[in-house]
Amino acid sequence: MTLSTPEGKDSPIVYVVDDDVSVRAALEDLLASVGLQVLSFGSTQEFIAHDRADAPACLVLDVRMPGQSGMDFHRRMSDLGISLPTVFITGHGDIAMGVEAMKNGALEFLTKPFRDQSLLDAIHKGIEKDRERRRADAAAAVLQQRWASLTAGEQEVIRLVVQGLLNKQIAARLDLSEITVKVRRGNAMRKMQTASLAELVRVAEKLGM
Repeated sequence: MTLSTPEGKDSPIVYVVDDDVSVRAALEDLLASVGLQVLSFGSTQEFIAHDRADAPACLVLDVRMPGQSGMDFHRRMSDLGISLPTVFITGHGDIAMGVEAMKNGALEFLTKPFRDQSLLDAIHKGIEKDRERRRADAAAAVLQQRWASLTAGEQEVIRLVVQGLLNKQIAARLDLSEITVKVRRGNAMRKMQTASLAELVRVAEKLGM
């Protein structure tokens, strides 16, 4: 495993997994030349064993390697909790293999020899895609924290509000006074930082309610 000089903890990282030392060295030089941090590994086992940085990233993965193949590893990534845009590279690819990789969510499938720019374009696309995922995950985490800040009673009221029930109906359903429902609803909307029912419904959808 080798690592280029880091530019900062939030800088994008490109993970390269290829059993060919010369290929890894060439990719490291190419990516470092455009200012990208690179971590390279000779096998998927080495990659799994390494702690991944909390930064936008993209995975460049060889299709065929001794032991676990890149294709097999890619199929297992979600089970391993790895969500990285993946660019396949191979010297032994065919159309069927490329189609399968793309169906399984690969970002790109490049057959050696490929143009340096084609790889760089795919990697930059992957990094931006991972940035978007990280932003979405961060926003979802904030919503979950806000939801968790609600009392059980406030959550109960909000679940019924987003189903379209009026305060009077919610009060009857929960055997509460209408004033109590209004108070809980108001407190919940303040904690959730929503200013309207429409906004609350959108937040509820994002929370999977």
